[in-house]
Parts: sequence; C-alpha cells; structure tokens
Amino acid sequence: MSREKTRLLYLARHAEPEEDGSGLTQVGALQAEHLGRRLAPLAIERVLHGPLARAAETAKVVAEQFESDLALHEHAAAGDFIPRLPRREEIPDAWADTVMSFLGDVSDDEASQGAALAAEAIDLLAGPAIDGREAVDVVITHAFTIGVLVAHALDAPAWRWFPPTQCHAGLTVIRYGDGAPPSVVVANDVSHLPAHLRWSGFPEHLRL
Repeated sequence: MSREKTRLLYLARHAEPEEDGSGLTQVGALQAEHLGRRLAPLAIERVLHGPLARAAETAKVVAEQFESDLALHEHAAAGDFIPRLPRREEIPDAWADTVMSFLGDVSDDEASQGAALAAEAIDLLAGPAIDGREAVDVVITHAFTIGVLVAHALDAPAWRWFPPTQCHAGLTVIRYGDGAPPSVVVANDVSHLPAHLRWSGFPEHLRL
C-alpha cells in the first residue's frame, strides 16, 4: 500500500524576458540567479520547466546556483497557455467585463489545448508524494499555470486562475499531504530579490 508523504511544490514564474522572447534580459538573469540562491538549500535532483526560452533559460540559471548537478526537464504542462475559458455566467457581474475582455481573443483551439494542459499540470504537479514522486519539486513556469495550481489548491472556482498576478522570479509554495487540505504557504514571494529587481512583470497599480 502506498503512503502519502508531505510534499512542497515550489513554483516560480520565469525571470524578465527580452521583448522578442529570445531569452532573459540582464535584469532577468540577475533575478534568476537570486531565485536560484533562494532554492539552492533544497534537497532536489531536478528542475521542471516550460518549453519557452524564458522559462528554459531561467531554469538553467537557477540550476547553476546549486552545488550539485541538477537535471533539467522540459514539460508542456509547465508552459504558457490559457488554462480555462470561462462562461460569462460563472463570473460575478462586478468582474465579468474585465475577465471576458481579457480573454476575448482566445480561439476555440487555444481554449481546448489550454484546458488539456491545465488538467495535465494538475495531474502532474498537484498532490502529496505518492509512489515514488519527489517530496520536493521546483517548477519554472508562467503566471497562468501558477494561477491554475493555486486555484486548485484552494478549491476555488476554476476561472480563478485569473488575474495572472505573478512577478518575474516570484516564488509560490504549495504544501500537500498529511490528511489536510493543501496550503498555499507563500504566494508571489519576492523577498529573495533586491529591491531594484522586484515587481517586474506585475501590474503597477498592485505594487506595494
């Protein structure tokens, strides 16, 4: 019989990217380095990342901060996608215009593919350590994907992956296991970043 073990899932948004998506800016490279130093004490053997260059390069810089060699694994479920296209009636009237306006250009194909990847992300990443799953996972991903996993952990309505509010190199940690509901231990934490490297990629009106 398999036994559940407590598991911490470390989710980080990629660092600041170049406008053309080719990699990281100088600021982004520094953000990734500081993120790696924050994560370096963890006893892990691999870092999972999405397929886009900004996530892959962030993962590479993060891994370089560890004393041991880490395996880097690319996975589409850690990529950038629209997780779910809600119906207007699912959303409270006060916010419906904002949400539906943001998602107005999403095609049926994008919505279908995104929903499948979101389900795969939950299957792959959510839940306690069972049947050999690593007790700790580090995933370099995107704001939407983090939103999906946080909403799932909190048993929130499925559309509440929105709004996608994650700083570049911000860290979110979800705790699974020991017979209790999942706990979002920290969300969008940027305490590992010096003040001048914080808040990039985050809506200006929400910055503290």
